[in-house]
Amino acid sequence: MRLTFTAFLLSLSTCLIAQSPNPSDTSYWRNGGVSSLTFSQVSLTNWAAGGQNSVAINSNLGVFANRVKGRGKWENSLDLAYGLIRQGDASFTKSDDLINLVTKYSYSMTKESGKWFFSALMDFRTQFYEGVNEEGVFISDFLAPGYLTVGLGVSYDPSEKLSFTYQPVTGKFTFVRNQELANQGAYGVDPAVLAGDGVTIITPGKKSRAEIGSFFRAKYKNDIFESRLELFTNYVENFGTIDVNWQNALVMQLTKVLSMNAFTQLIYDKDIEIADDEGVVKDRVQFKSVIGVGLTYKFGKQKPE
Repeated sequence: MRLTFTAFLLSLSTCLIAQSPNPSDTSYWRNGGVSSLTFSQVSLTNWAAGGQNSVAINSNLGVFANRVKGRGKWENSLDLAYGLIRQGDASFTKSDDLINLVTKYSYSMTKESGKWFFSALMDFRTQFYEGVNEEGVFISDFLAPGYLTVGLGVSYDPSEKLSFTYQPVTGKFTFVRNQELANQGAYGVDPAVLAGDGVTIITPGKKSRAEIGSFFRAKYKNDIFESRLELFTNYVENFGTIDVNWQNALVMQLTKVLSMNAFTQLIYDKDIEIADDEGVVKDRVQFKSVIGVGLTYKFGKQKPE
């Protein structure tokens, strides 16, 4: 299933990037992307100071396709990331894993395309492969979790680089395709109902959860840096408690193909509980950073003509 889904995403991004302006009207497509590959290795032989051999590789692909015609504006982006690391004699483990598809349609409130728009947005996020924690316990997989956010609202785009979106009517859907995780109530879904022995399952855990609330999104993008902040609060449960997803990407070109890359992501979701070193399970702030120097290739029409 994940291979089919990945092939679908790549085919979709290829089709969008392949679009070209129709010379018979004033519309145009602006599309392209950036891919990067970073690699690091530490090799020690009879090293008195100690340490471990290590190998790490990280790959990122970000593509976009934006179309403007009259009062309408359609923006699409797909971000893919995957990384592996190996320390000592251990096997390779996952260090990064992301699938994020976003599509947004905006319609200007004025006859001429202005700064205020009515808008509709869809954001889908999951990962490629299963994940384990530091103890090797299985905790995630493809579509476990998966997040789908859809909503209607307004957008304010003061410039080509900066945009704000507020959606007072937004549905957030959480999917946990793996039944084992669903039975545990992972990622906020309803857990399995157990018999008195605490083992026998009477009712399996649910594989999805739906929430209704409001959503805010701020995005800034220039030639080397992109930042995207997303906030969501549930109207029905824990209103005022805000889910946060903040992603940043910096790609600084050092030579024509060599670049310094830095990617960070901060997540807070009250429904995601994580155990600390003492075994205390509670909701926590999650943070990920990936920094490296490697090969980068930009393609497509990065700026409007």
